[in-house]
Order: sequence, then structure tokens, then C-alpha cells
Amino acid sequence: MPLSPSATRDLLLRLGHQPKRFLGQNFLVDGNIVRKSLELAEVRPGDAVVEIGPGLGTLTSALLDAGAEVWAVEKDRNLHLHLEESLAPGAGGRLHLSEGDAVEQPLAGFDPLQRQGSPDFKVVANLPYAISTPWMDAVLAGPLPGRMVLMLQQEAARRYAAKPGGKDFGAISVFLQAAYDVAPGHKVDARCFYPQPEIESYLMHLVRKPAPHVFPPATKAVIRACFQQRRKQIGGLLRDRLPGGGGAWLARLGAAGLSPQVRAEAIPVELWLTLEV
Repeated sequence: MPLSPSATRDLLLRLGHQPKRFLGQNFLVDGNIVRKSLELAEVRPGDAVVEIGPGLGTLTSALLDAGAEVWAVEKDRNLHLHLEESLAPGAGGRLHLSEGDAVEQPLAGFDPLQRQGSPDFKVVANLPYAISTPWMDAVLAGPLPGRMVLMLQQEAARRYAAKPGGKDFGAISVFLQAAYDVAPGHKVDARCFYPQPEIESYLMHLVRKPAPHVFPPATKAVIRACFQQRRKQIGGLLRDRLPGGGGAWLARLGAAGLSPQVRAEAIPVELWLTLEV
């Protein structure tokens, strides 16, 4: 069970640890949110689960209690040592802890090809908000988890789930929605954390599509460039970036009722899927 706010303060005091805002150290203190995370992820005994930024181990403990095998990466050395001492000895070899940067280790050292049994896995994490988009971008390069249940800044969740036509729709929206369906999630009150964050949070639920699409790096670079110059027309943006000025792809846009004068944010995901670089 999660620690209460007062018990969390006491534990941090015993560890001599001051929560670091730049690492997004807002610790869960609400058992309902922990249970909801495992429920949305459909965690079952024997599941392989990746966790990012386990912190004091509240979510980690719940995953282990549910019978999962957990790979977790923690950047803070003090908290990493705490987890090594408090959780690892009783985990029966089902907890694999790494110390490091989650953007550099987006799957916390988990390798689906090295695991006996099913290579499928899930991600359940109270994600440090500052790294959410670069981490997501790294994960979407594959291999793809079957499900992800992520505590995010609500603003990031809106960008990931955004539809074409608005300012929230961007390259990360395209990359994510090409591979995942956005299932109903859950708004999370600031009082569910200690210390309380000054931003709104959202528990996002992502389910891998039956035929997920992973964009090659070169295609991702072109899509990013198009969204980085959002005010420019797509025809002009692609003139020097695609063979033949992108004429074949612009013809596909025309067949879908879109002209070369549209901006990147107006183009739906299904058309970006057909872009070849």
C-alpha cells in the first residue's frame, strides 16, 4: 500500500532525501490510483512490466505483489539504493533495478528477446514529467509494449491524444497514434502526491494496435520538421525533403480532399502513415 503523506515525509527524512523538482519527484500517496494503474494495465502473475522512476517503490511493490516481473530504472542514486535495500531482497529475483537515465534506457534494461516465454510486456509508470515526450519518442522506436499506463502531466496527455486540426496535434501525436489506441484514462488530483505538483495530472491508458506502425528514423525526421514549421504549407515544406518534391504523396492528400496549401496539423494520422522518405 502507498505511504500516507506523513509517512512519506518521515521516510524521506530518514533517508535524508529532499524531493527534487527537476527529477519530477512527486510520490504517489493514494492507493486507489495505484490499484487503478494495475487494473488498466491488466497486470497478471508472470507479466513483464517496465517501470520508469520507481522512487520510493510504491508502484513497484504493488506490481510485485500482483506477481509481475519488474524492470525499473531510477536516476536518483539515493532512491536507487533505498530500493535495492528495501525491495530487491524480498522480490525473489523478480525485480531488476537499473540506475540511470530513462531516456537512455527507455525500457529499463528489459530485452524482450532475452526473456523466456512471451516477449510481450507492459509499461506502468508514474513518469517524470520533464522527460515524458523524449522518453515516449524513444519507446515508439520499438519494441513496443502491449499496454502502457502512464501518469502524465495533463498537457502532455492532451498532446498525445490530440486530433488533427488543433494546436495540440503534433509529431508525437502522429507517432503515438500510429501504434496505439488511446483508451479511457483517469484524471488525478494533486492531493494524490507528496509533495503536491503544481500542474494537473492524468493517468493515460494506451493499447497497442493489432497492426502498429513504427516510423523509420528518416520519416520521423521529416514529420518533425513539418510540425516545427507549423505555419508553413505542406507543399513548400516537402519540396526539398522528398524525392520529386513529394508529388506522389501530395497527390494522395489531394485524393483525400487536402491541398498542398494545408499545414501539417491538418493532416490525419492515416495519411502520415503513407509518407515514404
